[in-house]
Amino acid sequence: MQQFIFEDVLSKILEKDTRYHRDAYNFLREALDFTQKGLSKSRKKEVGHISGEELLNGIRDYALALFGPMAATVFAEWGIHSCEDFGNMVFLMVENNLLRKTEQDNLEEFKKGYSFEDAFRQPFLPSKKREPIIKPAPERAEVEKN
Repeated sequence: MQQFIFEDVLSKILEKDTRYHRDAYNFLREALDFTQKGLSKSRKKEVGHISGEELLNGIRDYALALFGPMAATVFAEWGIHSCEDFGNMVFLMVENNLLRKTEQDNLEEFKKGYSFEDAFRQPFLPSKKREPIIKPAPERAEVEKN
């Protein structure tokens, strides 16, 4: 769909439903393209429709590549706190003819998605096996004991 048509329809969506920021819809559109391109490479053929699970995986990968450890923070700023929020956005876009769905597509796919903690925070937490970077100086530790 052409850019000006997308933006016009998006403006109409945002007039009716203000839960999510305009940038969130633009991100979702980019993540959909990213996911379709990635799947077409792995399947060695053009990918048409993708499932909710495939889209959520693409959203996670694209967000981590784009925002790194700030992904969950950016999403929160846009009003997105769970995979279900992405599902809500997808179905708003479907209702407004920006996306198409099949009989199998439903919001439950998105409700069953990953937790944001696991997807966007865990990859950046320090490993429990790592030694602390800063260790107290031996003489300082002994002084603190006394």
